[in-house]
Amino acid sequence: MLNLSNILLNIIVAGVLAFATPSNVNTNTSKVLYRKTYSLANRYSNSYVNSVFADNILLTLAYMGGTVKKGEQVSWDTVKNQKENKLILKPGQTFAFHDAVLDKYAGKVTATTNAHFGSDQGFKSDGWLVGDGVCHLASFMYVVSKNAGLVSEAPTRHDFAKIPEVTQKDGVSIYYTPDNAASSKLQNLYITNNYNKTIAFVFTQVKDNLDIKVEQIN
Repeated sequence: MLNLSNILLNIIVAGVLAFATPSNVNTNTSKVLYRKTYSLANRYSNSYVNSVFADNILLTLAYMGGTVKKGEQVSWDTVKNQKENKLILKPGQTFAFHDAVLDKYAGKVTATTNAHFGSDQGFKSDGWLVGDGVCHLASFMYVVSKNAGLVSEAPTRHDFAKIPEVTQKDGVSIYYTPDNAASSKLQNLYITNNYNKTIAFVFTQVKDNLDIKVEQIN
């Protein structure tokens, strides 16, 4: 014979099971494939040049995430205070750092940074080059994507200058000009989602650091 306490326990368990039906269960989970944090204060030894590098990195992320769009006036307060940007790649989709792509990627690229890194888009110059810093961001992405197991291709290495926190073999050269399509296509970064699930790159700015997480979304 069941006593009163057992009867109450059975009622409680039955109620919990009835509530936790499939329609009430949150199945949106994710798995972190790789994560790394890079310093935005360690881009160059000269503090002014470093600030140019860091600002151009953040501006690229703002274009990528849609915070800034082509033809719009750049609000540096908005750019510098953005907390998070995401890049989503569904199975089989390819990201290219800019839209001048090698022939083998034609028609396969679904996302880019949406930028060409020129002064007309608000990118800064350190007195030598406009857009300094974008190669650093591309190199970060190359490292994390490879470690996450994604198919990654960087045809041209950044051998002409050191990129702090990145080994020479992983440095990526980025260049875009409408006057030299062949060179632009080779100085690009291509990342393909070879998983059967959606992949998200999550970029989070925390003070002088940029955290990059690659996660698989179920």
